[in-house]
Amino acid sequence: MKWLPLLFANLKRKKTRSLMTLGSFIVAFFLYGLLATINDAFNQGIEIAGADRLVVRNRISLIMPLPESYKEQLKQIQGISGVTYGSWFGGVYKEERNFFPQFAIDTDTYRDMFPEYIIPDDQWKEFLKDREGCIVGKTLMNRFNWSLHDRIPIKASIYGGVWEFNICGIYSGKRKTDDTSQFWFHHKYLDERRQWGHGTVGWYYAKVDNPDNALRISETIDNRFANSPFETTTETEKSFAAGFVRQFGNIKLIIRSVGAVVFFTLILITGSNMAVSIRERTGEIAILKTLGMSRIRVLVLVLSESVLYALIGGGIGIGLAKLYTLGGDPTKGMLPLFYLSGYTIGSALTVAALVGITAGLIPAVNALNLRIADGLRRV
Repeated sequence: MKWLPLLFANLKRKKTRSLMTLGSFIVAFFLYGLLATINDAFNQGIEIAGADRLVVRNRISLIMPLPESYKEQLKQIQGISGVTYGSWFGGVYKEERNFFPQFAIDTDTYRDMFPEYIIPDDQWKEFLKDREGCIVGKTLMNRFNWSLHDRIPIKASIYGGVWEFNICGIYSGKRKTDDTSQFWFHHKYLDERRQWGHGTVGWYYAKVDNPDNALRISETIDNRFANSPFETTTETEKSFAAGFVRQFGNIKLIIRSVGAVVFFTLILITGSNMAVSIRERTGEIAILKTLGMSRIRVLVLVLSESVLYALIGGGIGIGLAKLYTLGGDPTKGMLPLFYLSGYTIGSALTVAALVGITAGLIPAVNALNLRIADGLRRV
């Protein structure tokens, strides 16, 4: 006896009920895919953070500056092989909703600190020559349909006025998860034009020779500037990124809670439908046993039907979620790494199979223990 024709025949027995069950899985796994993508978007910066990079910021708050003179002092600390800095600019393109991260960077050292970002050499050289030049991420370029050598007006919310920049280069990432939604420009240009804060920077990045020494070097840095007007807090880039995520609350707990409720509801719905289906086919199952089908094969048949519901519905749902994420960040800036990974898709299908097994287990055991005589009474 062929299994698949029998399974699909059972699915088509009550088309409305089958469609409703499949619809439950489709909606649930579409939601699962979106929640997983959002969770990954919030945590991706943590996962890809450089193990050999430290972030040095003002001890009071990230919005408080540090002296630019700290750069040379940091370079003198044993175990540090490179130092760069950046400052948050804060501005919008034309309208308030057109927000994206803009950073004033140390053009002499920033590129070496982040080798995961790919920038053509000729474009970088052009950028260095143009004080009003900027480097723009590939995702950001696509978002606003910008082109090389466009002149971009940015309305500064912190420093005031409209600042214009020339797009000299486009950067991309070596990995799909690299953030390519940023906007970089010369820190010297920021320092020349702003009315206050001259000679200060937002934070420093320090590259360590050996990531195993990161904690010791962090303590050395903070001790170096202890009791100064600008005390520091130094942490790994991963810890720094995790701190940003914590500001949004426990995203993972929220997603897991919603997911648990959704999948528990799925188990109840599918289990109920399978139980009704088995009751309707009691006589048929008794006949199958009479024809020689073993109790174990009956168990497998019922479980297979439940798992088939789950895999078809879950596969369609997660597939729709993947199609949705291909459209990019729906928030236009809050979730630049909006990407549904193959690992998440595989995990979703595994969860679907487990939900199918769990939902079909009790109906399958009932079919397993059905006595032929009891079943034939209903024929």
